[in-house]
Amino acid sequence: MKLELFMSLRYLKAKRRQTFISLISWISVGGVALGVMALIIVISVMTGMQNDLRDKILGTYSHVVVLNSFESSFGEMDGIIGKISATPGVVSASPYIYGEVMVSSPKKSAGAVMRGVDPKTEANVTSVNQYLKGGTSLDALSKNYADGEFIHPGVILGESLAESLGVKPGDSVNLISPKGRSGPMGMVPKIEKYHVAGLFKSGMYQYDSGMIIVSIPSAQEFYGMDGRISGIEVKVDDIYKADKIARGIEKNVGFPFYARDWMDLNQNLFYALKLEKIAIFIILILIVFVAAFNIVSTMIMVVMEKTRDIAILKSMGATSSMVMRIFFLEGAIIGVTGTVLGNVFGYIFCAALKKYQFIKIPSDVYNVKTLAVTMDPTDFIIISSCALFITIVSAAYPAWNASRLDPAEALRYE
Repeated sequence: MKLELFMSLRYLKAKRRQTFISLISWISVGGVALGVMALIIVISVMTGMQNDLRDKILGTYSHVVVLNSFESSFGEMDGIIGKISATPGVVSASPYIYGEVMVSSPKKSAGAVMRGVDPKTEANVTSVNQYLKGGTSLDALSKNYADGEFIHPGVILGESLAESLGVKPGDSVNLISPKGRSGPMGMVPKIEKYHVAGLFKSGMYQYDSGMIIVSIPSAQEFYGMDGRISGIEVKVDDIYKADKIARGIEKNVGFPFYARDWMDLNQNLFYALKLEKIAIFIILILIVFVAAFNIVSTMIMVVMEKTRDIAILKSMGATSSMVMRIFFLEGAIIGVTGTVLGNVFGYIFCAALKKYQFIKIPSDVYNVKTLAVTMDPTDFIIISSCALFITIVSAAYPAWNASRLDPAEALRYE
């Protein structure tokens, strides 16, 4: 094999009259490197975006939610929480209330989602407490705030929502229930005044611009739920086994309760991201196929140029398999060199993008402000394997063609 490798490397070095063939060889290397680099960058960015989106969703919402099949709310939550906590894989559980609301300030009004949480246990199931700004804690929701003769409960707003309303911590906002209540003139909107106790910023525009957080007692009073809740949030020890743990919860709590895991709740979103990732991989791998065609054309020209050399080698005792290995290794060297360079430059670009975040994107469209990057070794291995397979296979036919050359025919007109 040492002789074949020596001859392959020698044929890659251009003589003066073979400069054009050498140039095409370097173009082939560049094509493979460009394809591999593009694949690594794009797949790393898509993996990073998917993981970042997952972390933000799971930071604001729990891994599993338990709901009632027949009613939008239910009571006697202590017994249910006990059964949920006893399920293997469950770390903690906390009740919550979910509803829609209109938020108004002297400057503007906006629609939002109200989440009623238990300030004492919410931090055990989500990361909302880590998103609070200015030293605020969820305990601020349990306090009552005086406004002259009136006492108002606290509310925590998403940062973008607060900016659009033109309010800051210490100000007041009005919450308007879409259900309303009966009055002398018929149904009238229910309006309650709340004190802005703090702001939160999850980094996901959808939540920061359309969510408010209150305590469960405040939400129960606002919606007239009389000690009832919308559901129970559950945190599990392994997010990738959330579906199995959810089935275990259903078995423990029994009918009419059912559990939905985070993958089920966001199935369409993550399925779309997965399909997009596969589609982009297929599209960008075509760059490597184009480079593979360059390798084929380069190898065919090399074989035509080296016809006399092949005939002399065979006349001196070289076997057909030896000749085939020489040219096969030449094509493989081009593929390996391009793949290695693509990996190196792809890693450098991804590392720079991850550190400096020099590409900004509109957060109101993509839910994030910059491109997230996750360099998964598995992606590098799959991309490199595909590139090597395509480039090595492309060198097989020219090498096989060279091995079939008849020395007598090649030297007849020399």
